[in-house]
Amino acid sequence: MNDRLPSAVIAMSAGDRHDAPQGVSMSQYRPRRSMLYIPACVPRFLAKGRELKVDSLILDLEESVLVARKTEARRNAVAALKEGGYGHREVVVRVNRHDSAWGLDDLTAVAPLKPDAILFPRIESRREVLDAIQALDQAGGKHIPIMVMIETPMAVLRAEEIAGASDRLVCLVMGTSDLTNELHARITPERLPILYSLSHCLLAARAHGLPIVDGVHLDMKDMTSFEFACRMARDLGYDGKTVIHPLQVQYANDAFTPRPPSVERARKIIAAFAEANAEGRGVTVVDGRLVENLHVEAARRTLMIHAMIEKMEADVAA
Repeated sequence: MNDRLPSAVIAMSAGDRHDAPQGVSMSQYRPRRSMLYIPACVPRFLAKGRELKVDSLILDLEESVLVARKTEARRNAVAALKEGGYGHREVVVRVNRHDSAWGLDDLTAVAPLKPDAILFPRIESRREVLDAIQALDQAGGKHIPIMVMIETPMAVLRAEEIAGASDRLVCLVMGTSDLTNELHARITPERLPILYSLSHCLLAARAHGLPIVDGVHLDMKDMTSFEFACRMARDLGYDGKTVIHPLQVQYANDAFTPRPPSVERARKIIAAFAEANAEGRGVTVVDGRLVENLHVEAARRTLMIHAMIEKMEADVAA
């Protein structure tokens, strides 16, 4: 998107590689290149979400909503869910913590409307995942998938037990702003203060076959640094990025979309490996690089993601 990238970005993105997410079940995967937080206290933002080329919308009742407007935000989210019209977009509701003054009322209000998922903030243990699911079930949302936010040092340390807590869990969402704050770290372009946390949580997600999405980028005007953050997350292995402004959506979508050369290479790998197998060989060479079965699996995931994105974009165009 941006042809004036700093040298560090150009070096890191050489070849503009896009490998499909590792360790994620094909049956549960869906594109989440961009997940836009929408403060539910602003109705026009909720309406605007129906027009954006975004993969997921997070109707936010928590962080972006003042205490005095919690009830109003909940009413707005309920109205938006009832009206629908969000098309292919995944619609997620971030509720307040289930043990807060608003959490149970949030769940009781939105669960009957069956959003695609409920996002629970500040989860720090397996027990809290199970408690959140129990609260959701009691509110009438027994079959609604959940996502959880990893946004504290304790959550990072317990990421593996959180990721493996329940089959209802369909995605981990990083809350990097709160995490950076609690680490007493600084925000840097290279994101070195949170690189371990990002990698550790990625390992936990992949160990349990879960998608994982990166945290937000707070500078809404510096698209060069935002694009750098997107490409870093992509190259680490993340599935997408949460965003806080519509202008960021196209950059996130671009970073996490397989490039045409990657798609073509994936097809070549699958065809060449099938030919090698037919000749009794378990490996082959494509463009001078050794290809084994693991590369075929990655190629299939790339084509799967490519096909899903093409279908989504065709649905939008229609």
